Amino acid sequence: MTDHVTGRTTDHITGPAAEETALPGADENRRQVLYWRLLARLFDHEEQATLESASLAVVEDIGLPPALLDPQASIDAIVQRHPELAAELDALMVPEPDEEGRDRATEVRRAALASKVLLNVFATGTGTVTAGQLARWQSDAGWLERALGCKPGELRGGRGAGHGAVSGGRGAGPGTGSGGAGGGVSPTGTGGGGRTPDLGRLVPEIGPELGALEADLVKRMHLREVLADPALAAQLTPSMSLIEQLLRDKNNLSGVALANAKALIRRFVDEVADVLRTQVEKASVGTLDRSIPPKRVFRNLDLDRTIWKNLTNWDPEEERLYVDRLYYRHTVRRTTPQRLIVVVDQSGSMVDSMVNCTILASIFAGLPKVDVHLIAYDTQALDLTPWVSDPFETLLRTNLGGGTDGTVAMALAQPKITEPRNTVVVWISDFYEWRSEPLFESMAAVHRSGAKFIPVGSVTSSGRGSVNPWFRERFKDLGTPVISGHIRKLVHELKTFLT
Repeated sequence: MTDHVTGRTTDHITGPAAEETALPGADENRRQVLYWRLLARLFDHEEQATLESASLAVVEDIGLPPALLDPQASIDAIVQRHPELAAELDALMVPEPDEEGRDRATEVRRAALASKVLLNVFATGTGTVTAGQLARWQSDAGWLERALGCKPGELRGGRGAGHGAVSGGRGAGPGTGSGGAGGGVSPTGTGGGGRTPDLGRLVPEIGPELGALEADLVKRMHLREVLADPALAAQLTPSMSLIEQLLRDKNNLSGVALANAKALIRRFVDEVADVLRTQVEKASVGTLDRSIPPKRVFRNLDLDRTIWKNLTNWDPEEERLYVDRLYYRHTVRRTTPQRLIVVVDQSGSMVDSMVNCTILASIFAGLPKVDVHLIAYDTQALDLTPWVSDPFETLLRTNLGGGTDGTVAMALAQPKITEPRNTVVVWISDFYEWRSEPLFESMAAVHRSGAKFIPVGSVTSSGRGSVNPWFRERFKDLGTPVISGHIRKLVHELKTFLT
């Protein structure tokens, strides 16, 4: 006889004959058992004994560790004990081009690994969350992002987006260490396997869902008590959800808790700044200024042009080229003094954009001949220009939450537009305003004055957000469509204008 679930023979037949007696659909049955167990554990915290025993038989039969069925075991802990699984987890859920001819037995193995990753990430339970549990979830979420072919943190709008392996402590949860077998295979160790899926088609909502899960875990954590204990605070891994909670609660912190909160915010700001600075540096920087003579140093030597211009001095008898003149490349680029005015809605729904744009403004403030001004607003406006070069200090001066009245911010921004042709105004908001028509009229006036006006609906690392349809249509008619999506879009727009 053959077990319909595991495909293993149960009578006296052994060897090749036993394999021939296995049912053709045994592998499909195994996959169904694993996925039914996954659904049962996601929607009911009580174990289903039949599904658990059948799943254990499947996992053992295909040579995977039984720890995959332990809900308390982190992915890091399993990979440390079985480092060969790291390669299988990378791009695990990215569709294969030849799925029709896929190996069914291999699919059972993939189902077991995928079930573990999904269960660890989406079965978050209820009740209070510890710093260690949050760190473990962040690490497991990093493995899920790798399984989808992304960098850890990319789908949640974190530091991995648009950059190589940006680490900074992610995956420092239980079971993660710098030594041992797993030291080189934590979620920050490698990227997602080299295949980049079409995430818009594959998982259109998973990024926001992961961010929402992380935010819920942070809210369930007794953050003030954790921050007051240096040992517990050291276990926290900075993320956008955690930074939002810290910024909301910073006025209620003091002493050690406040110092630990500031340290976490500083870490996150520095890591995001590294990513954004790389994106800014990759963009082109103005046109060459040929009115300035090139600097006559070896690194600027234009060897090809020098040879070409001196070919008339070639001596065929000596087979030697005599050089009368050296030619050098122009490296100085033409720049015009520009003014960048960034206006950011600091309501709670825009925290991701607030963090990213504050850091981005500080990076552009470091460029030559760019005068950067930063204004944050809700129902009141705050001119943060004196601190624009230090995003950490800027964020500490913000107050997240409240309504939105962009007219108060416009009252601060308009006097700064002294030379419209050399000014760009970037307005970041979801544009759900109390006084929509007066605000839009003032924005249209800025655009008509000759200044470059860029409305931005969301500037996140994951490219998600919403915009008031009323404003979206009017900006489109004005000829200044709303930029919504990845922060690289805004970087490109600003570099194009400022240089």
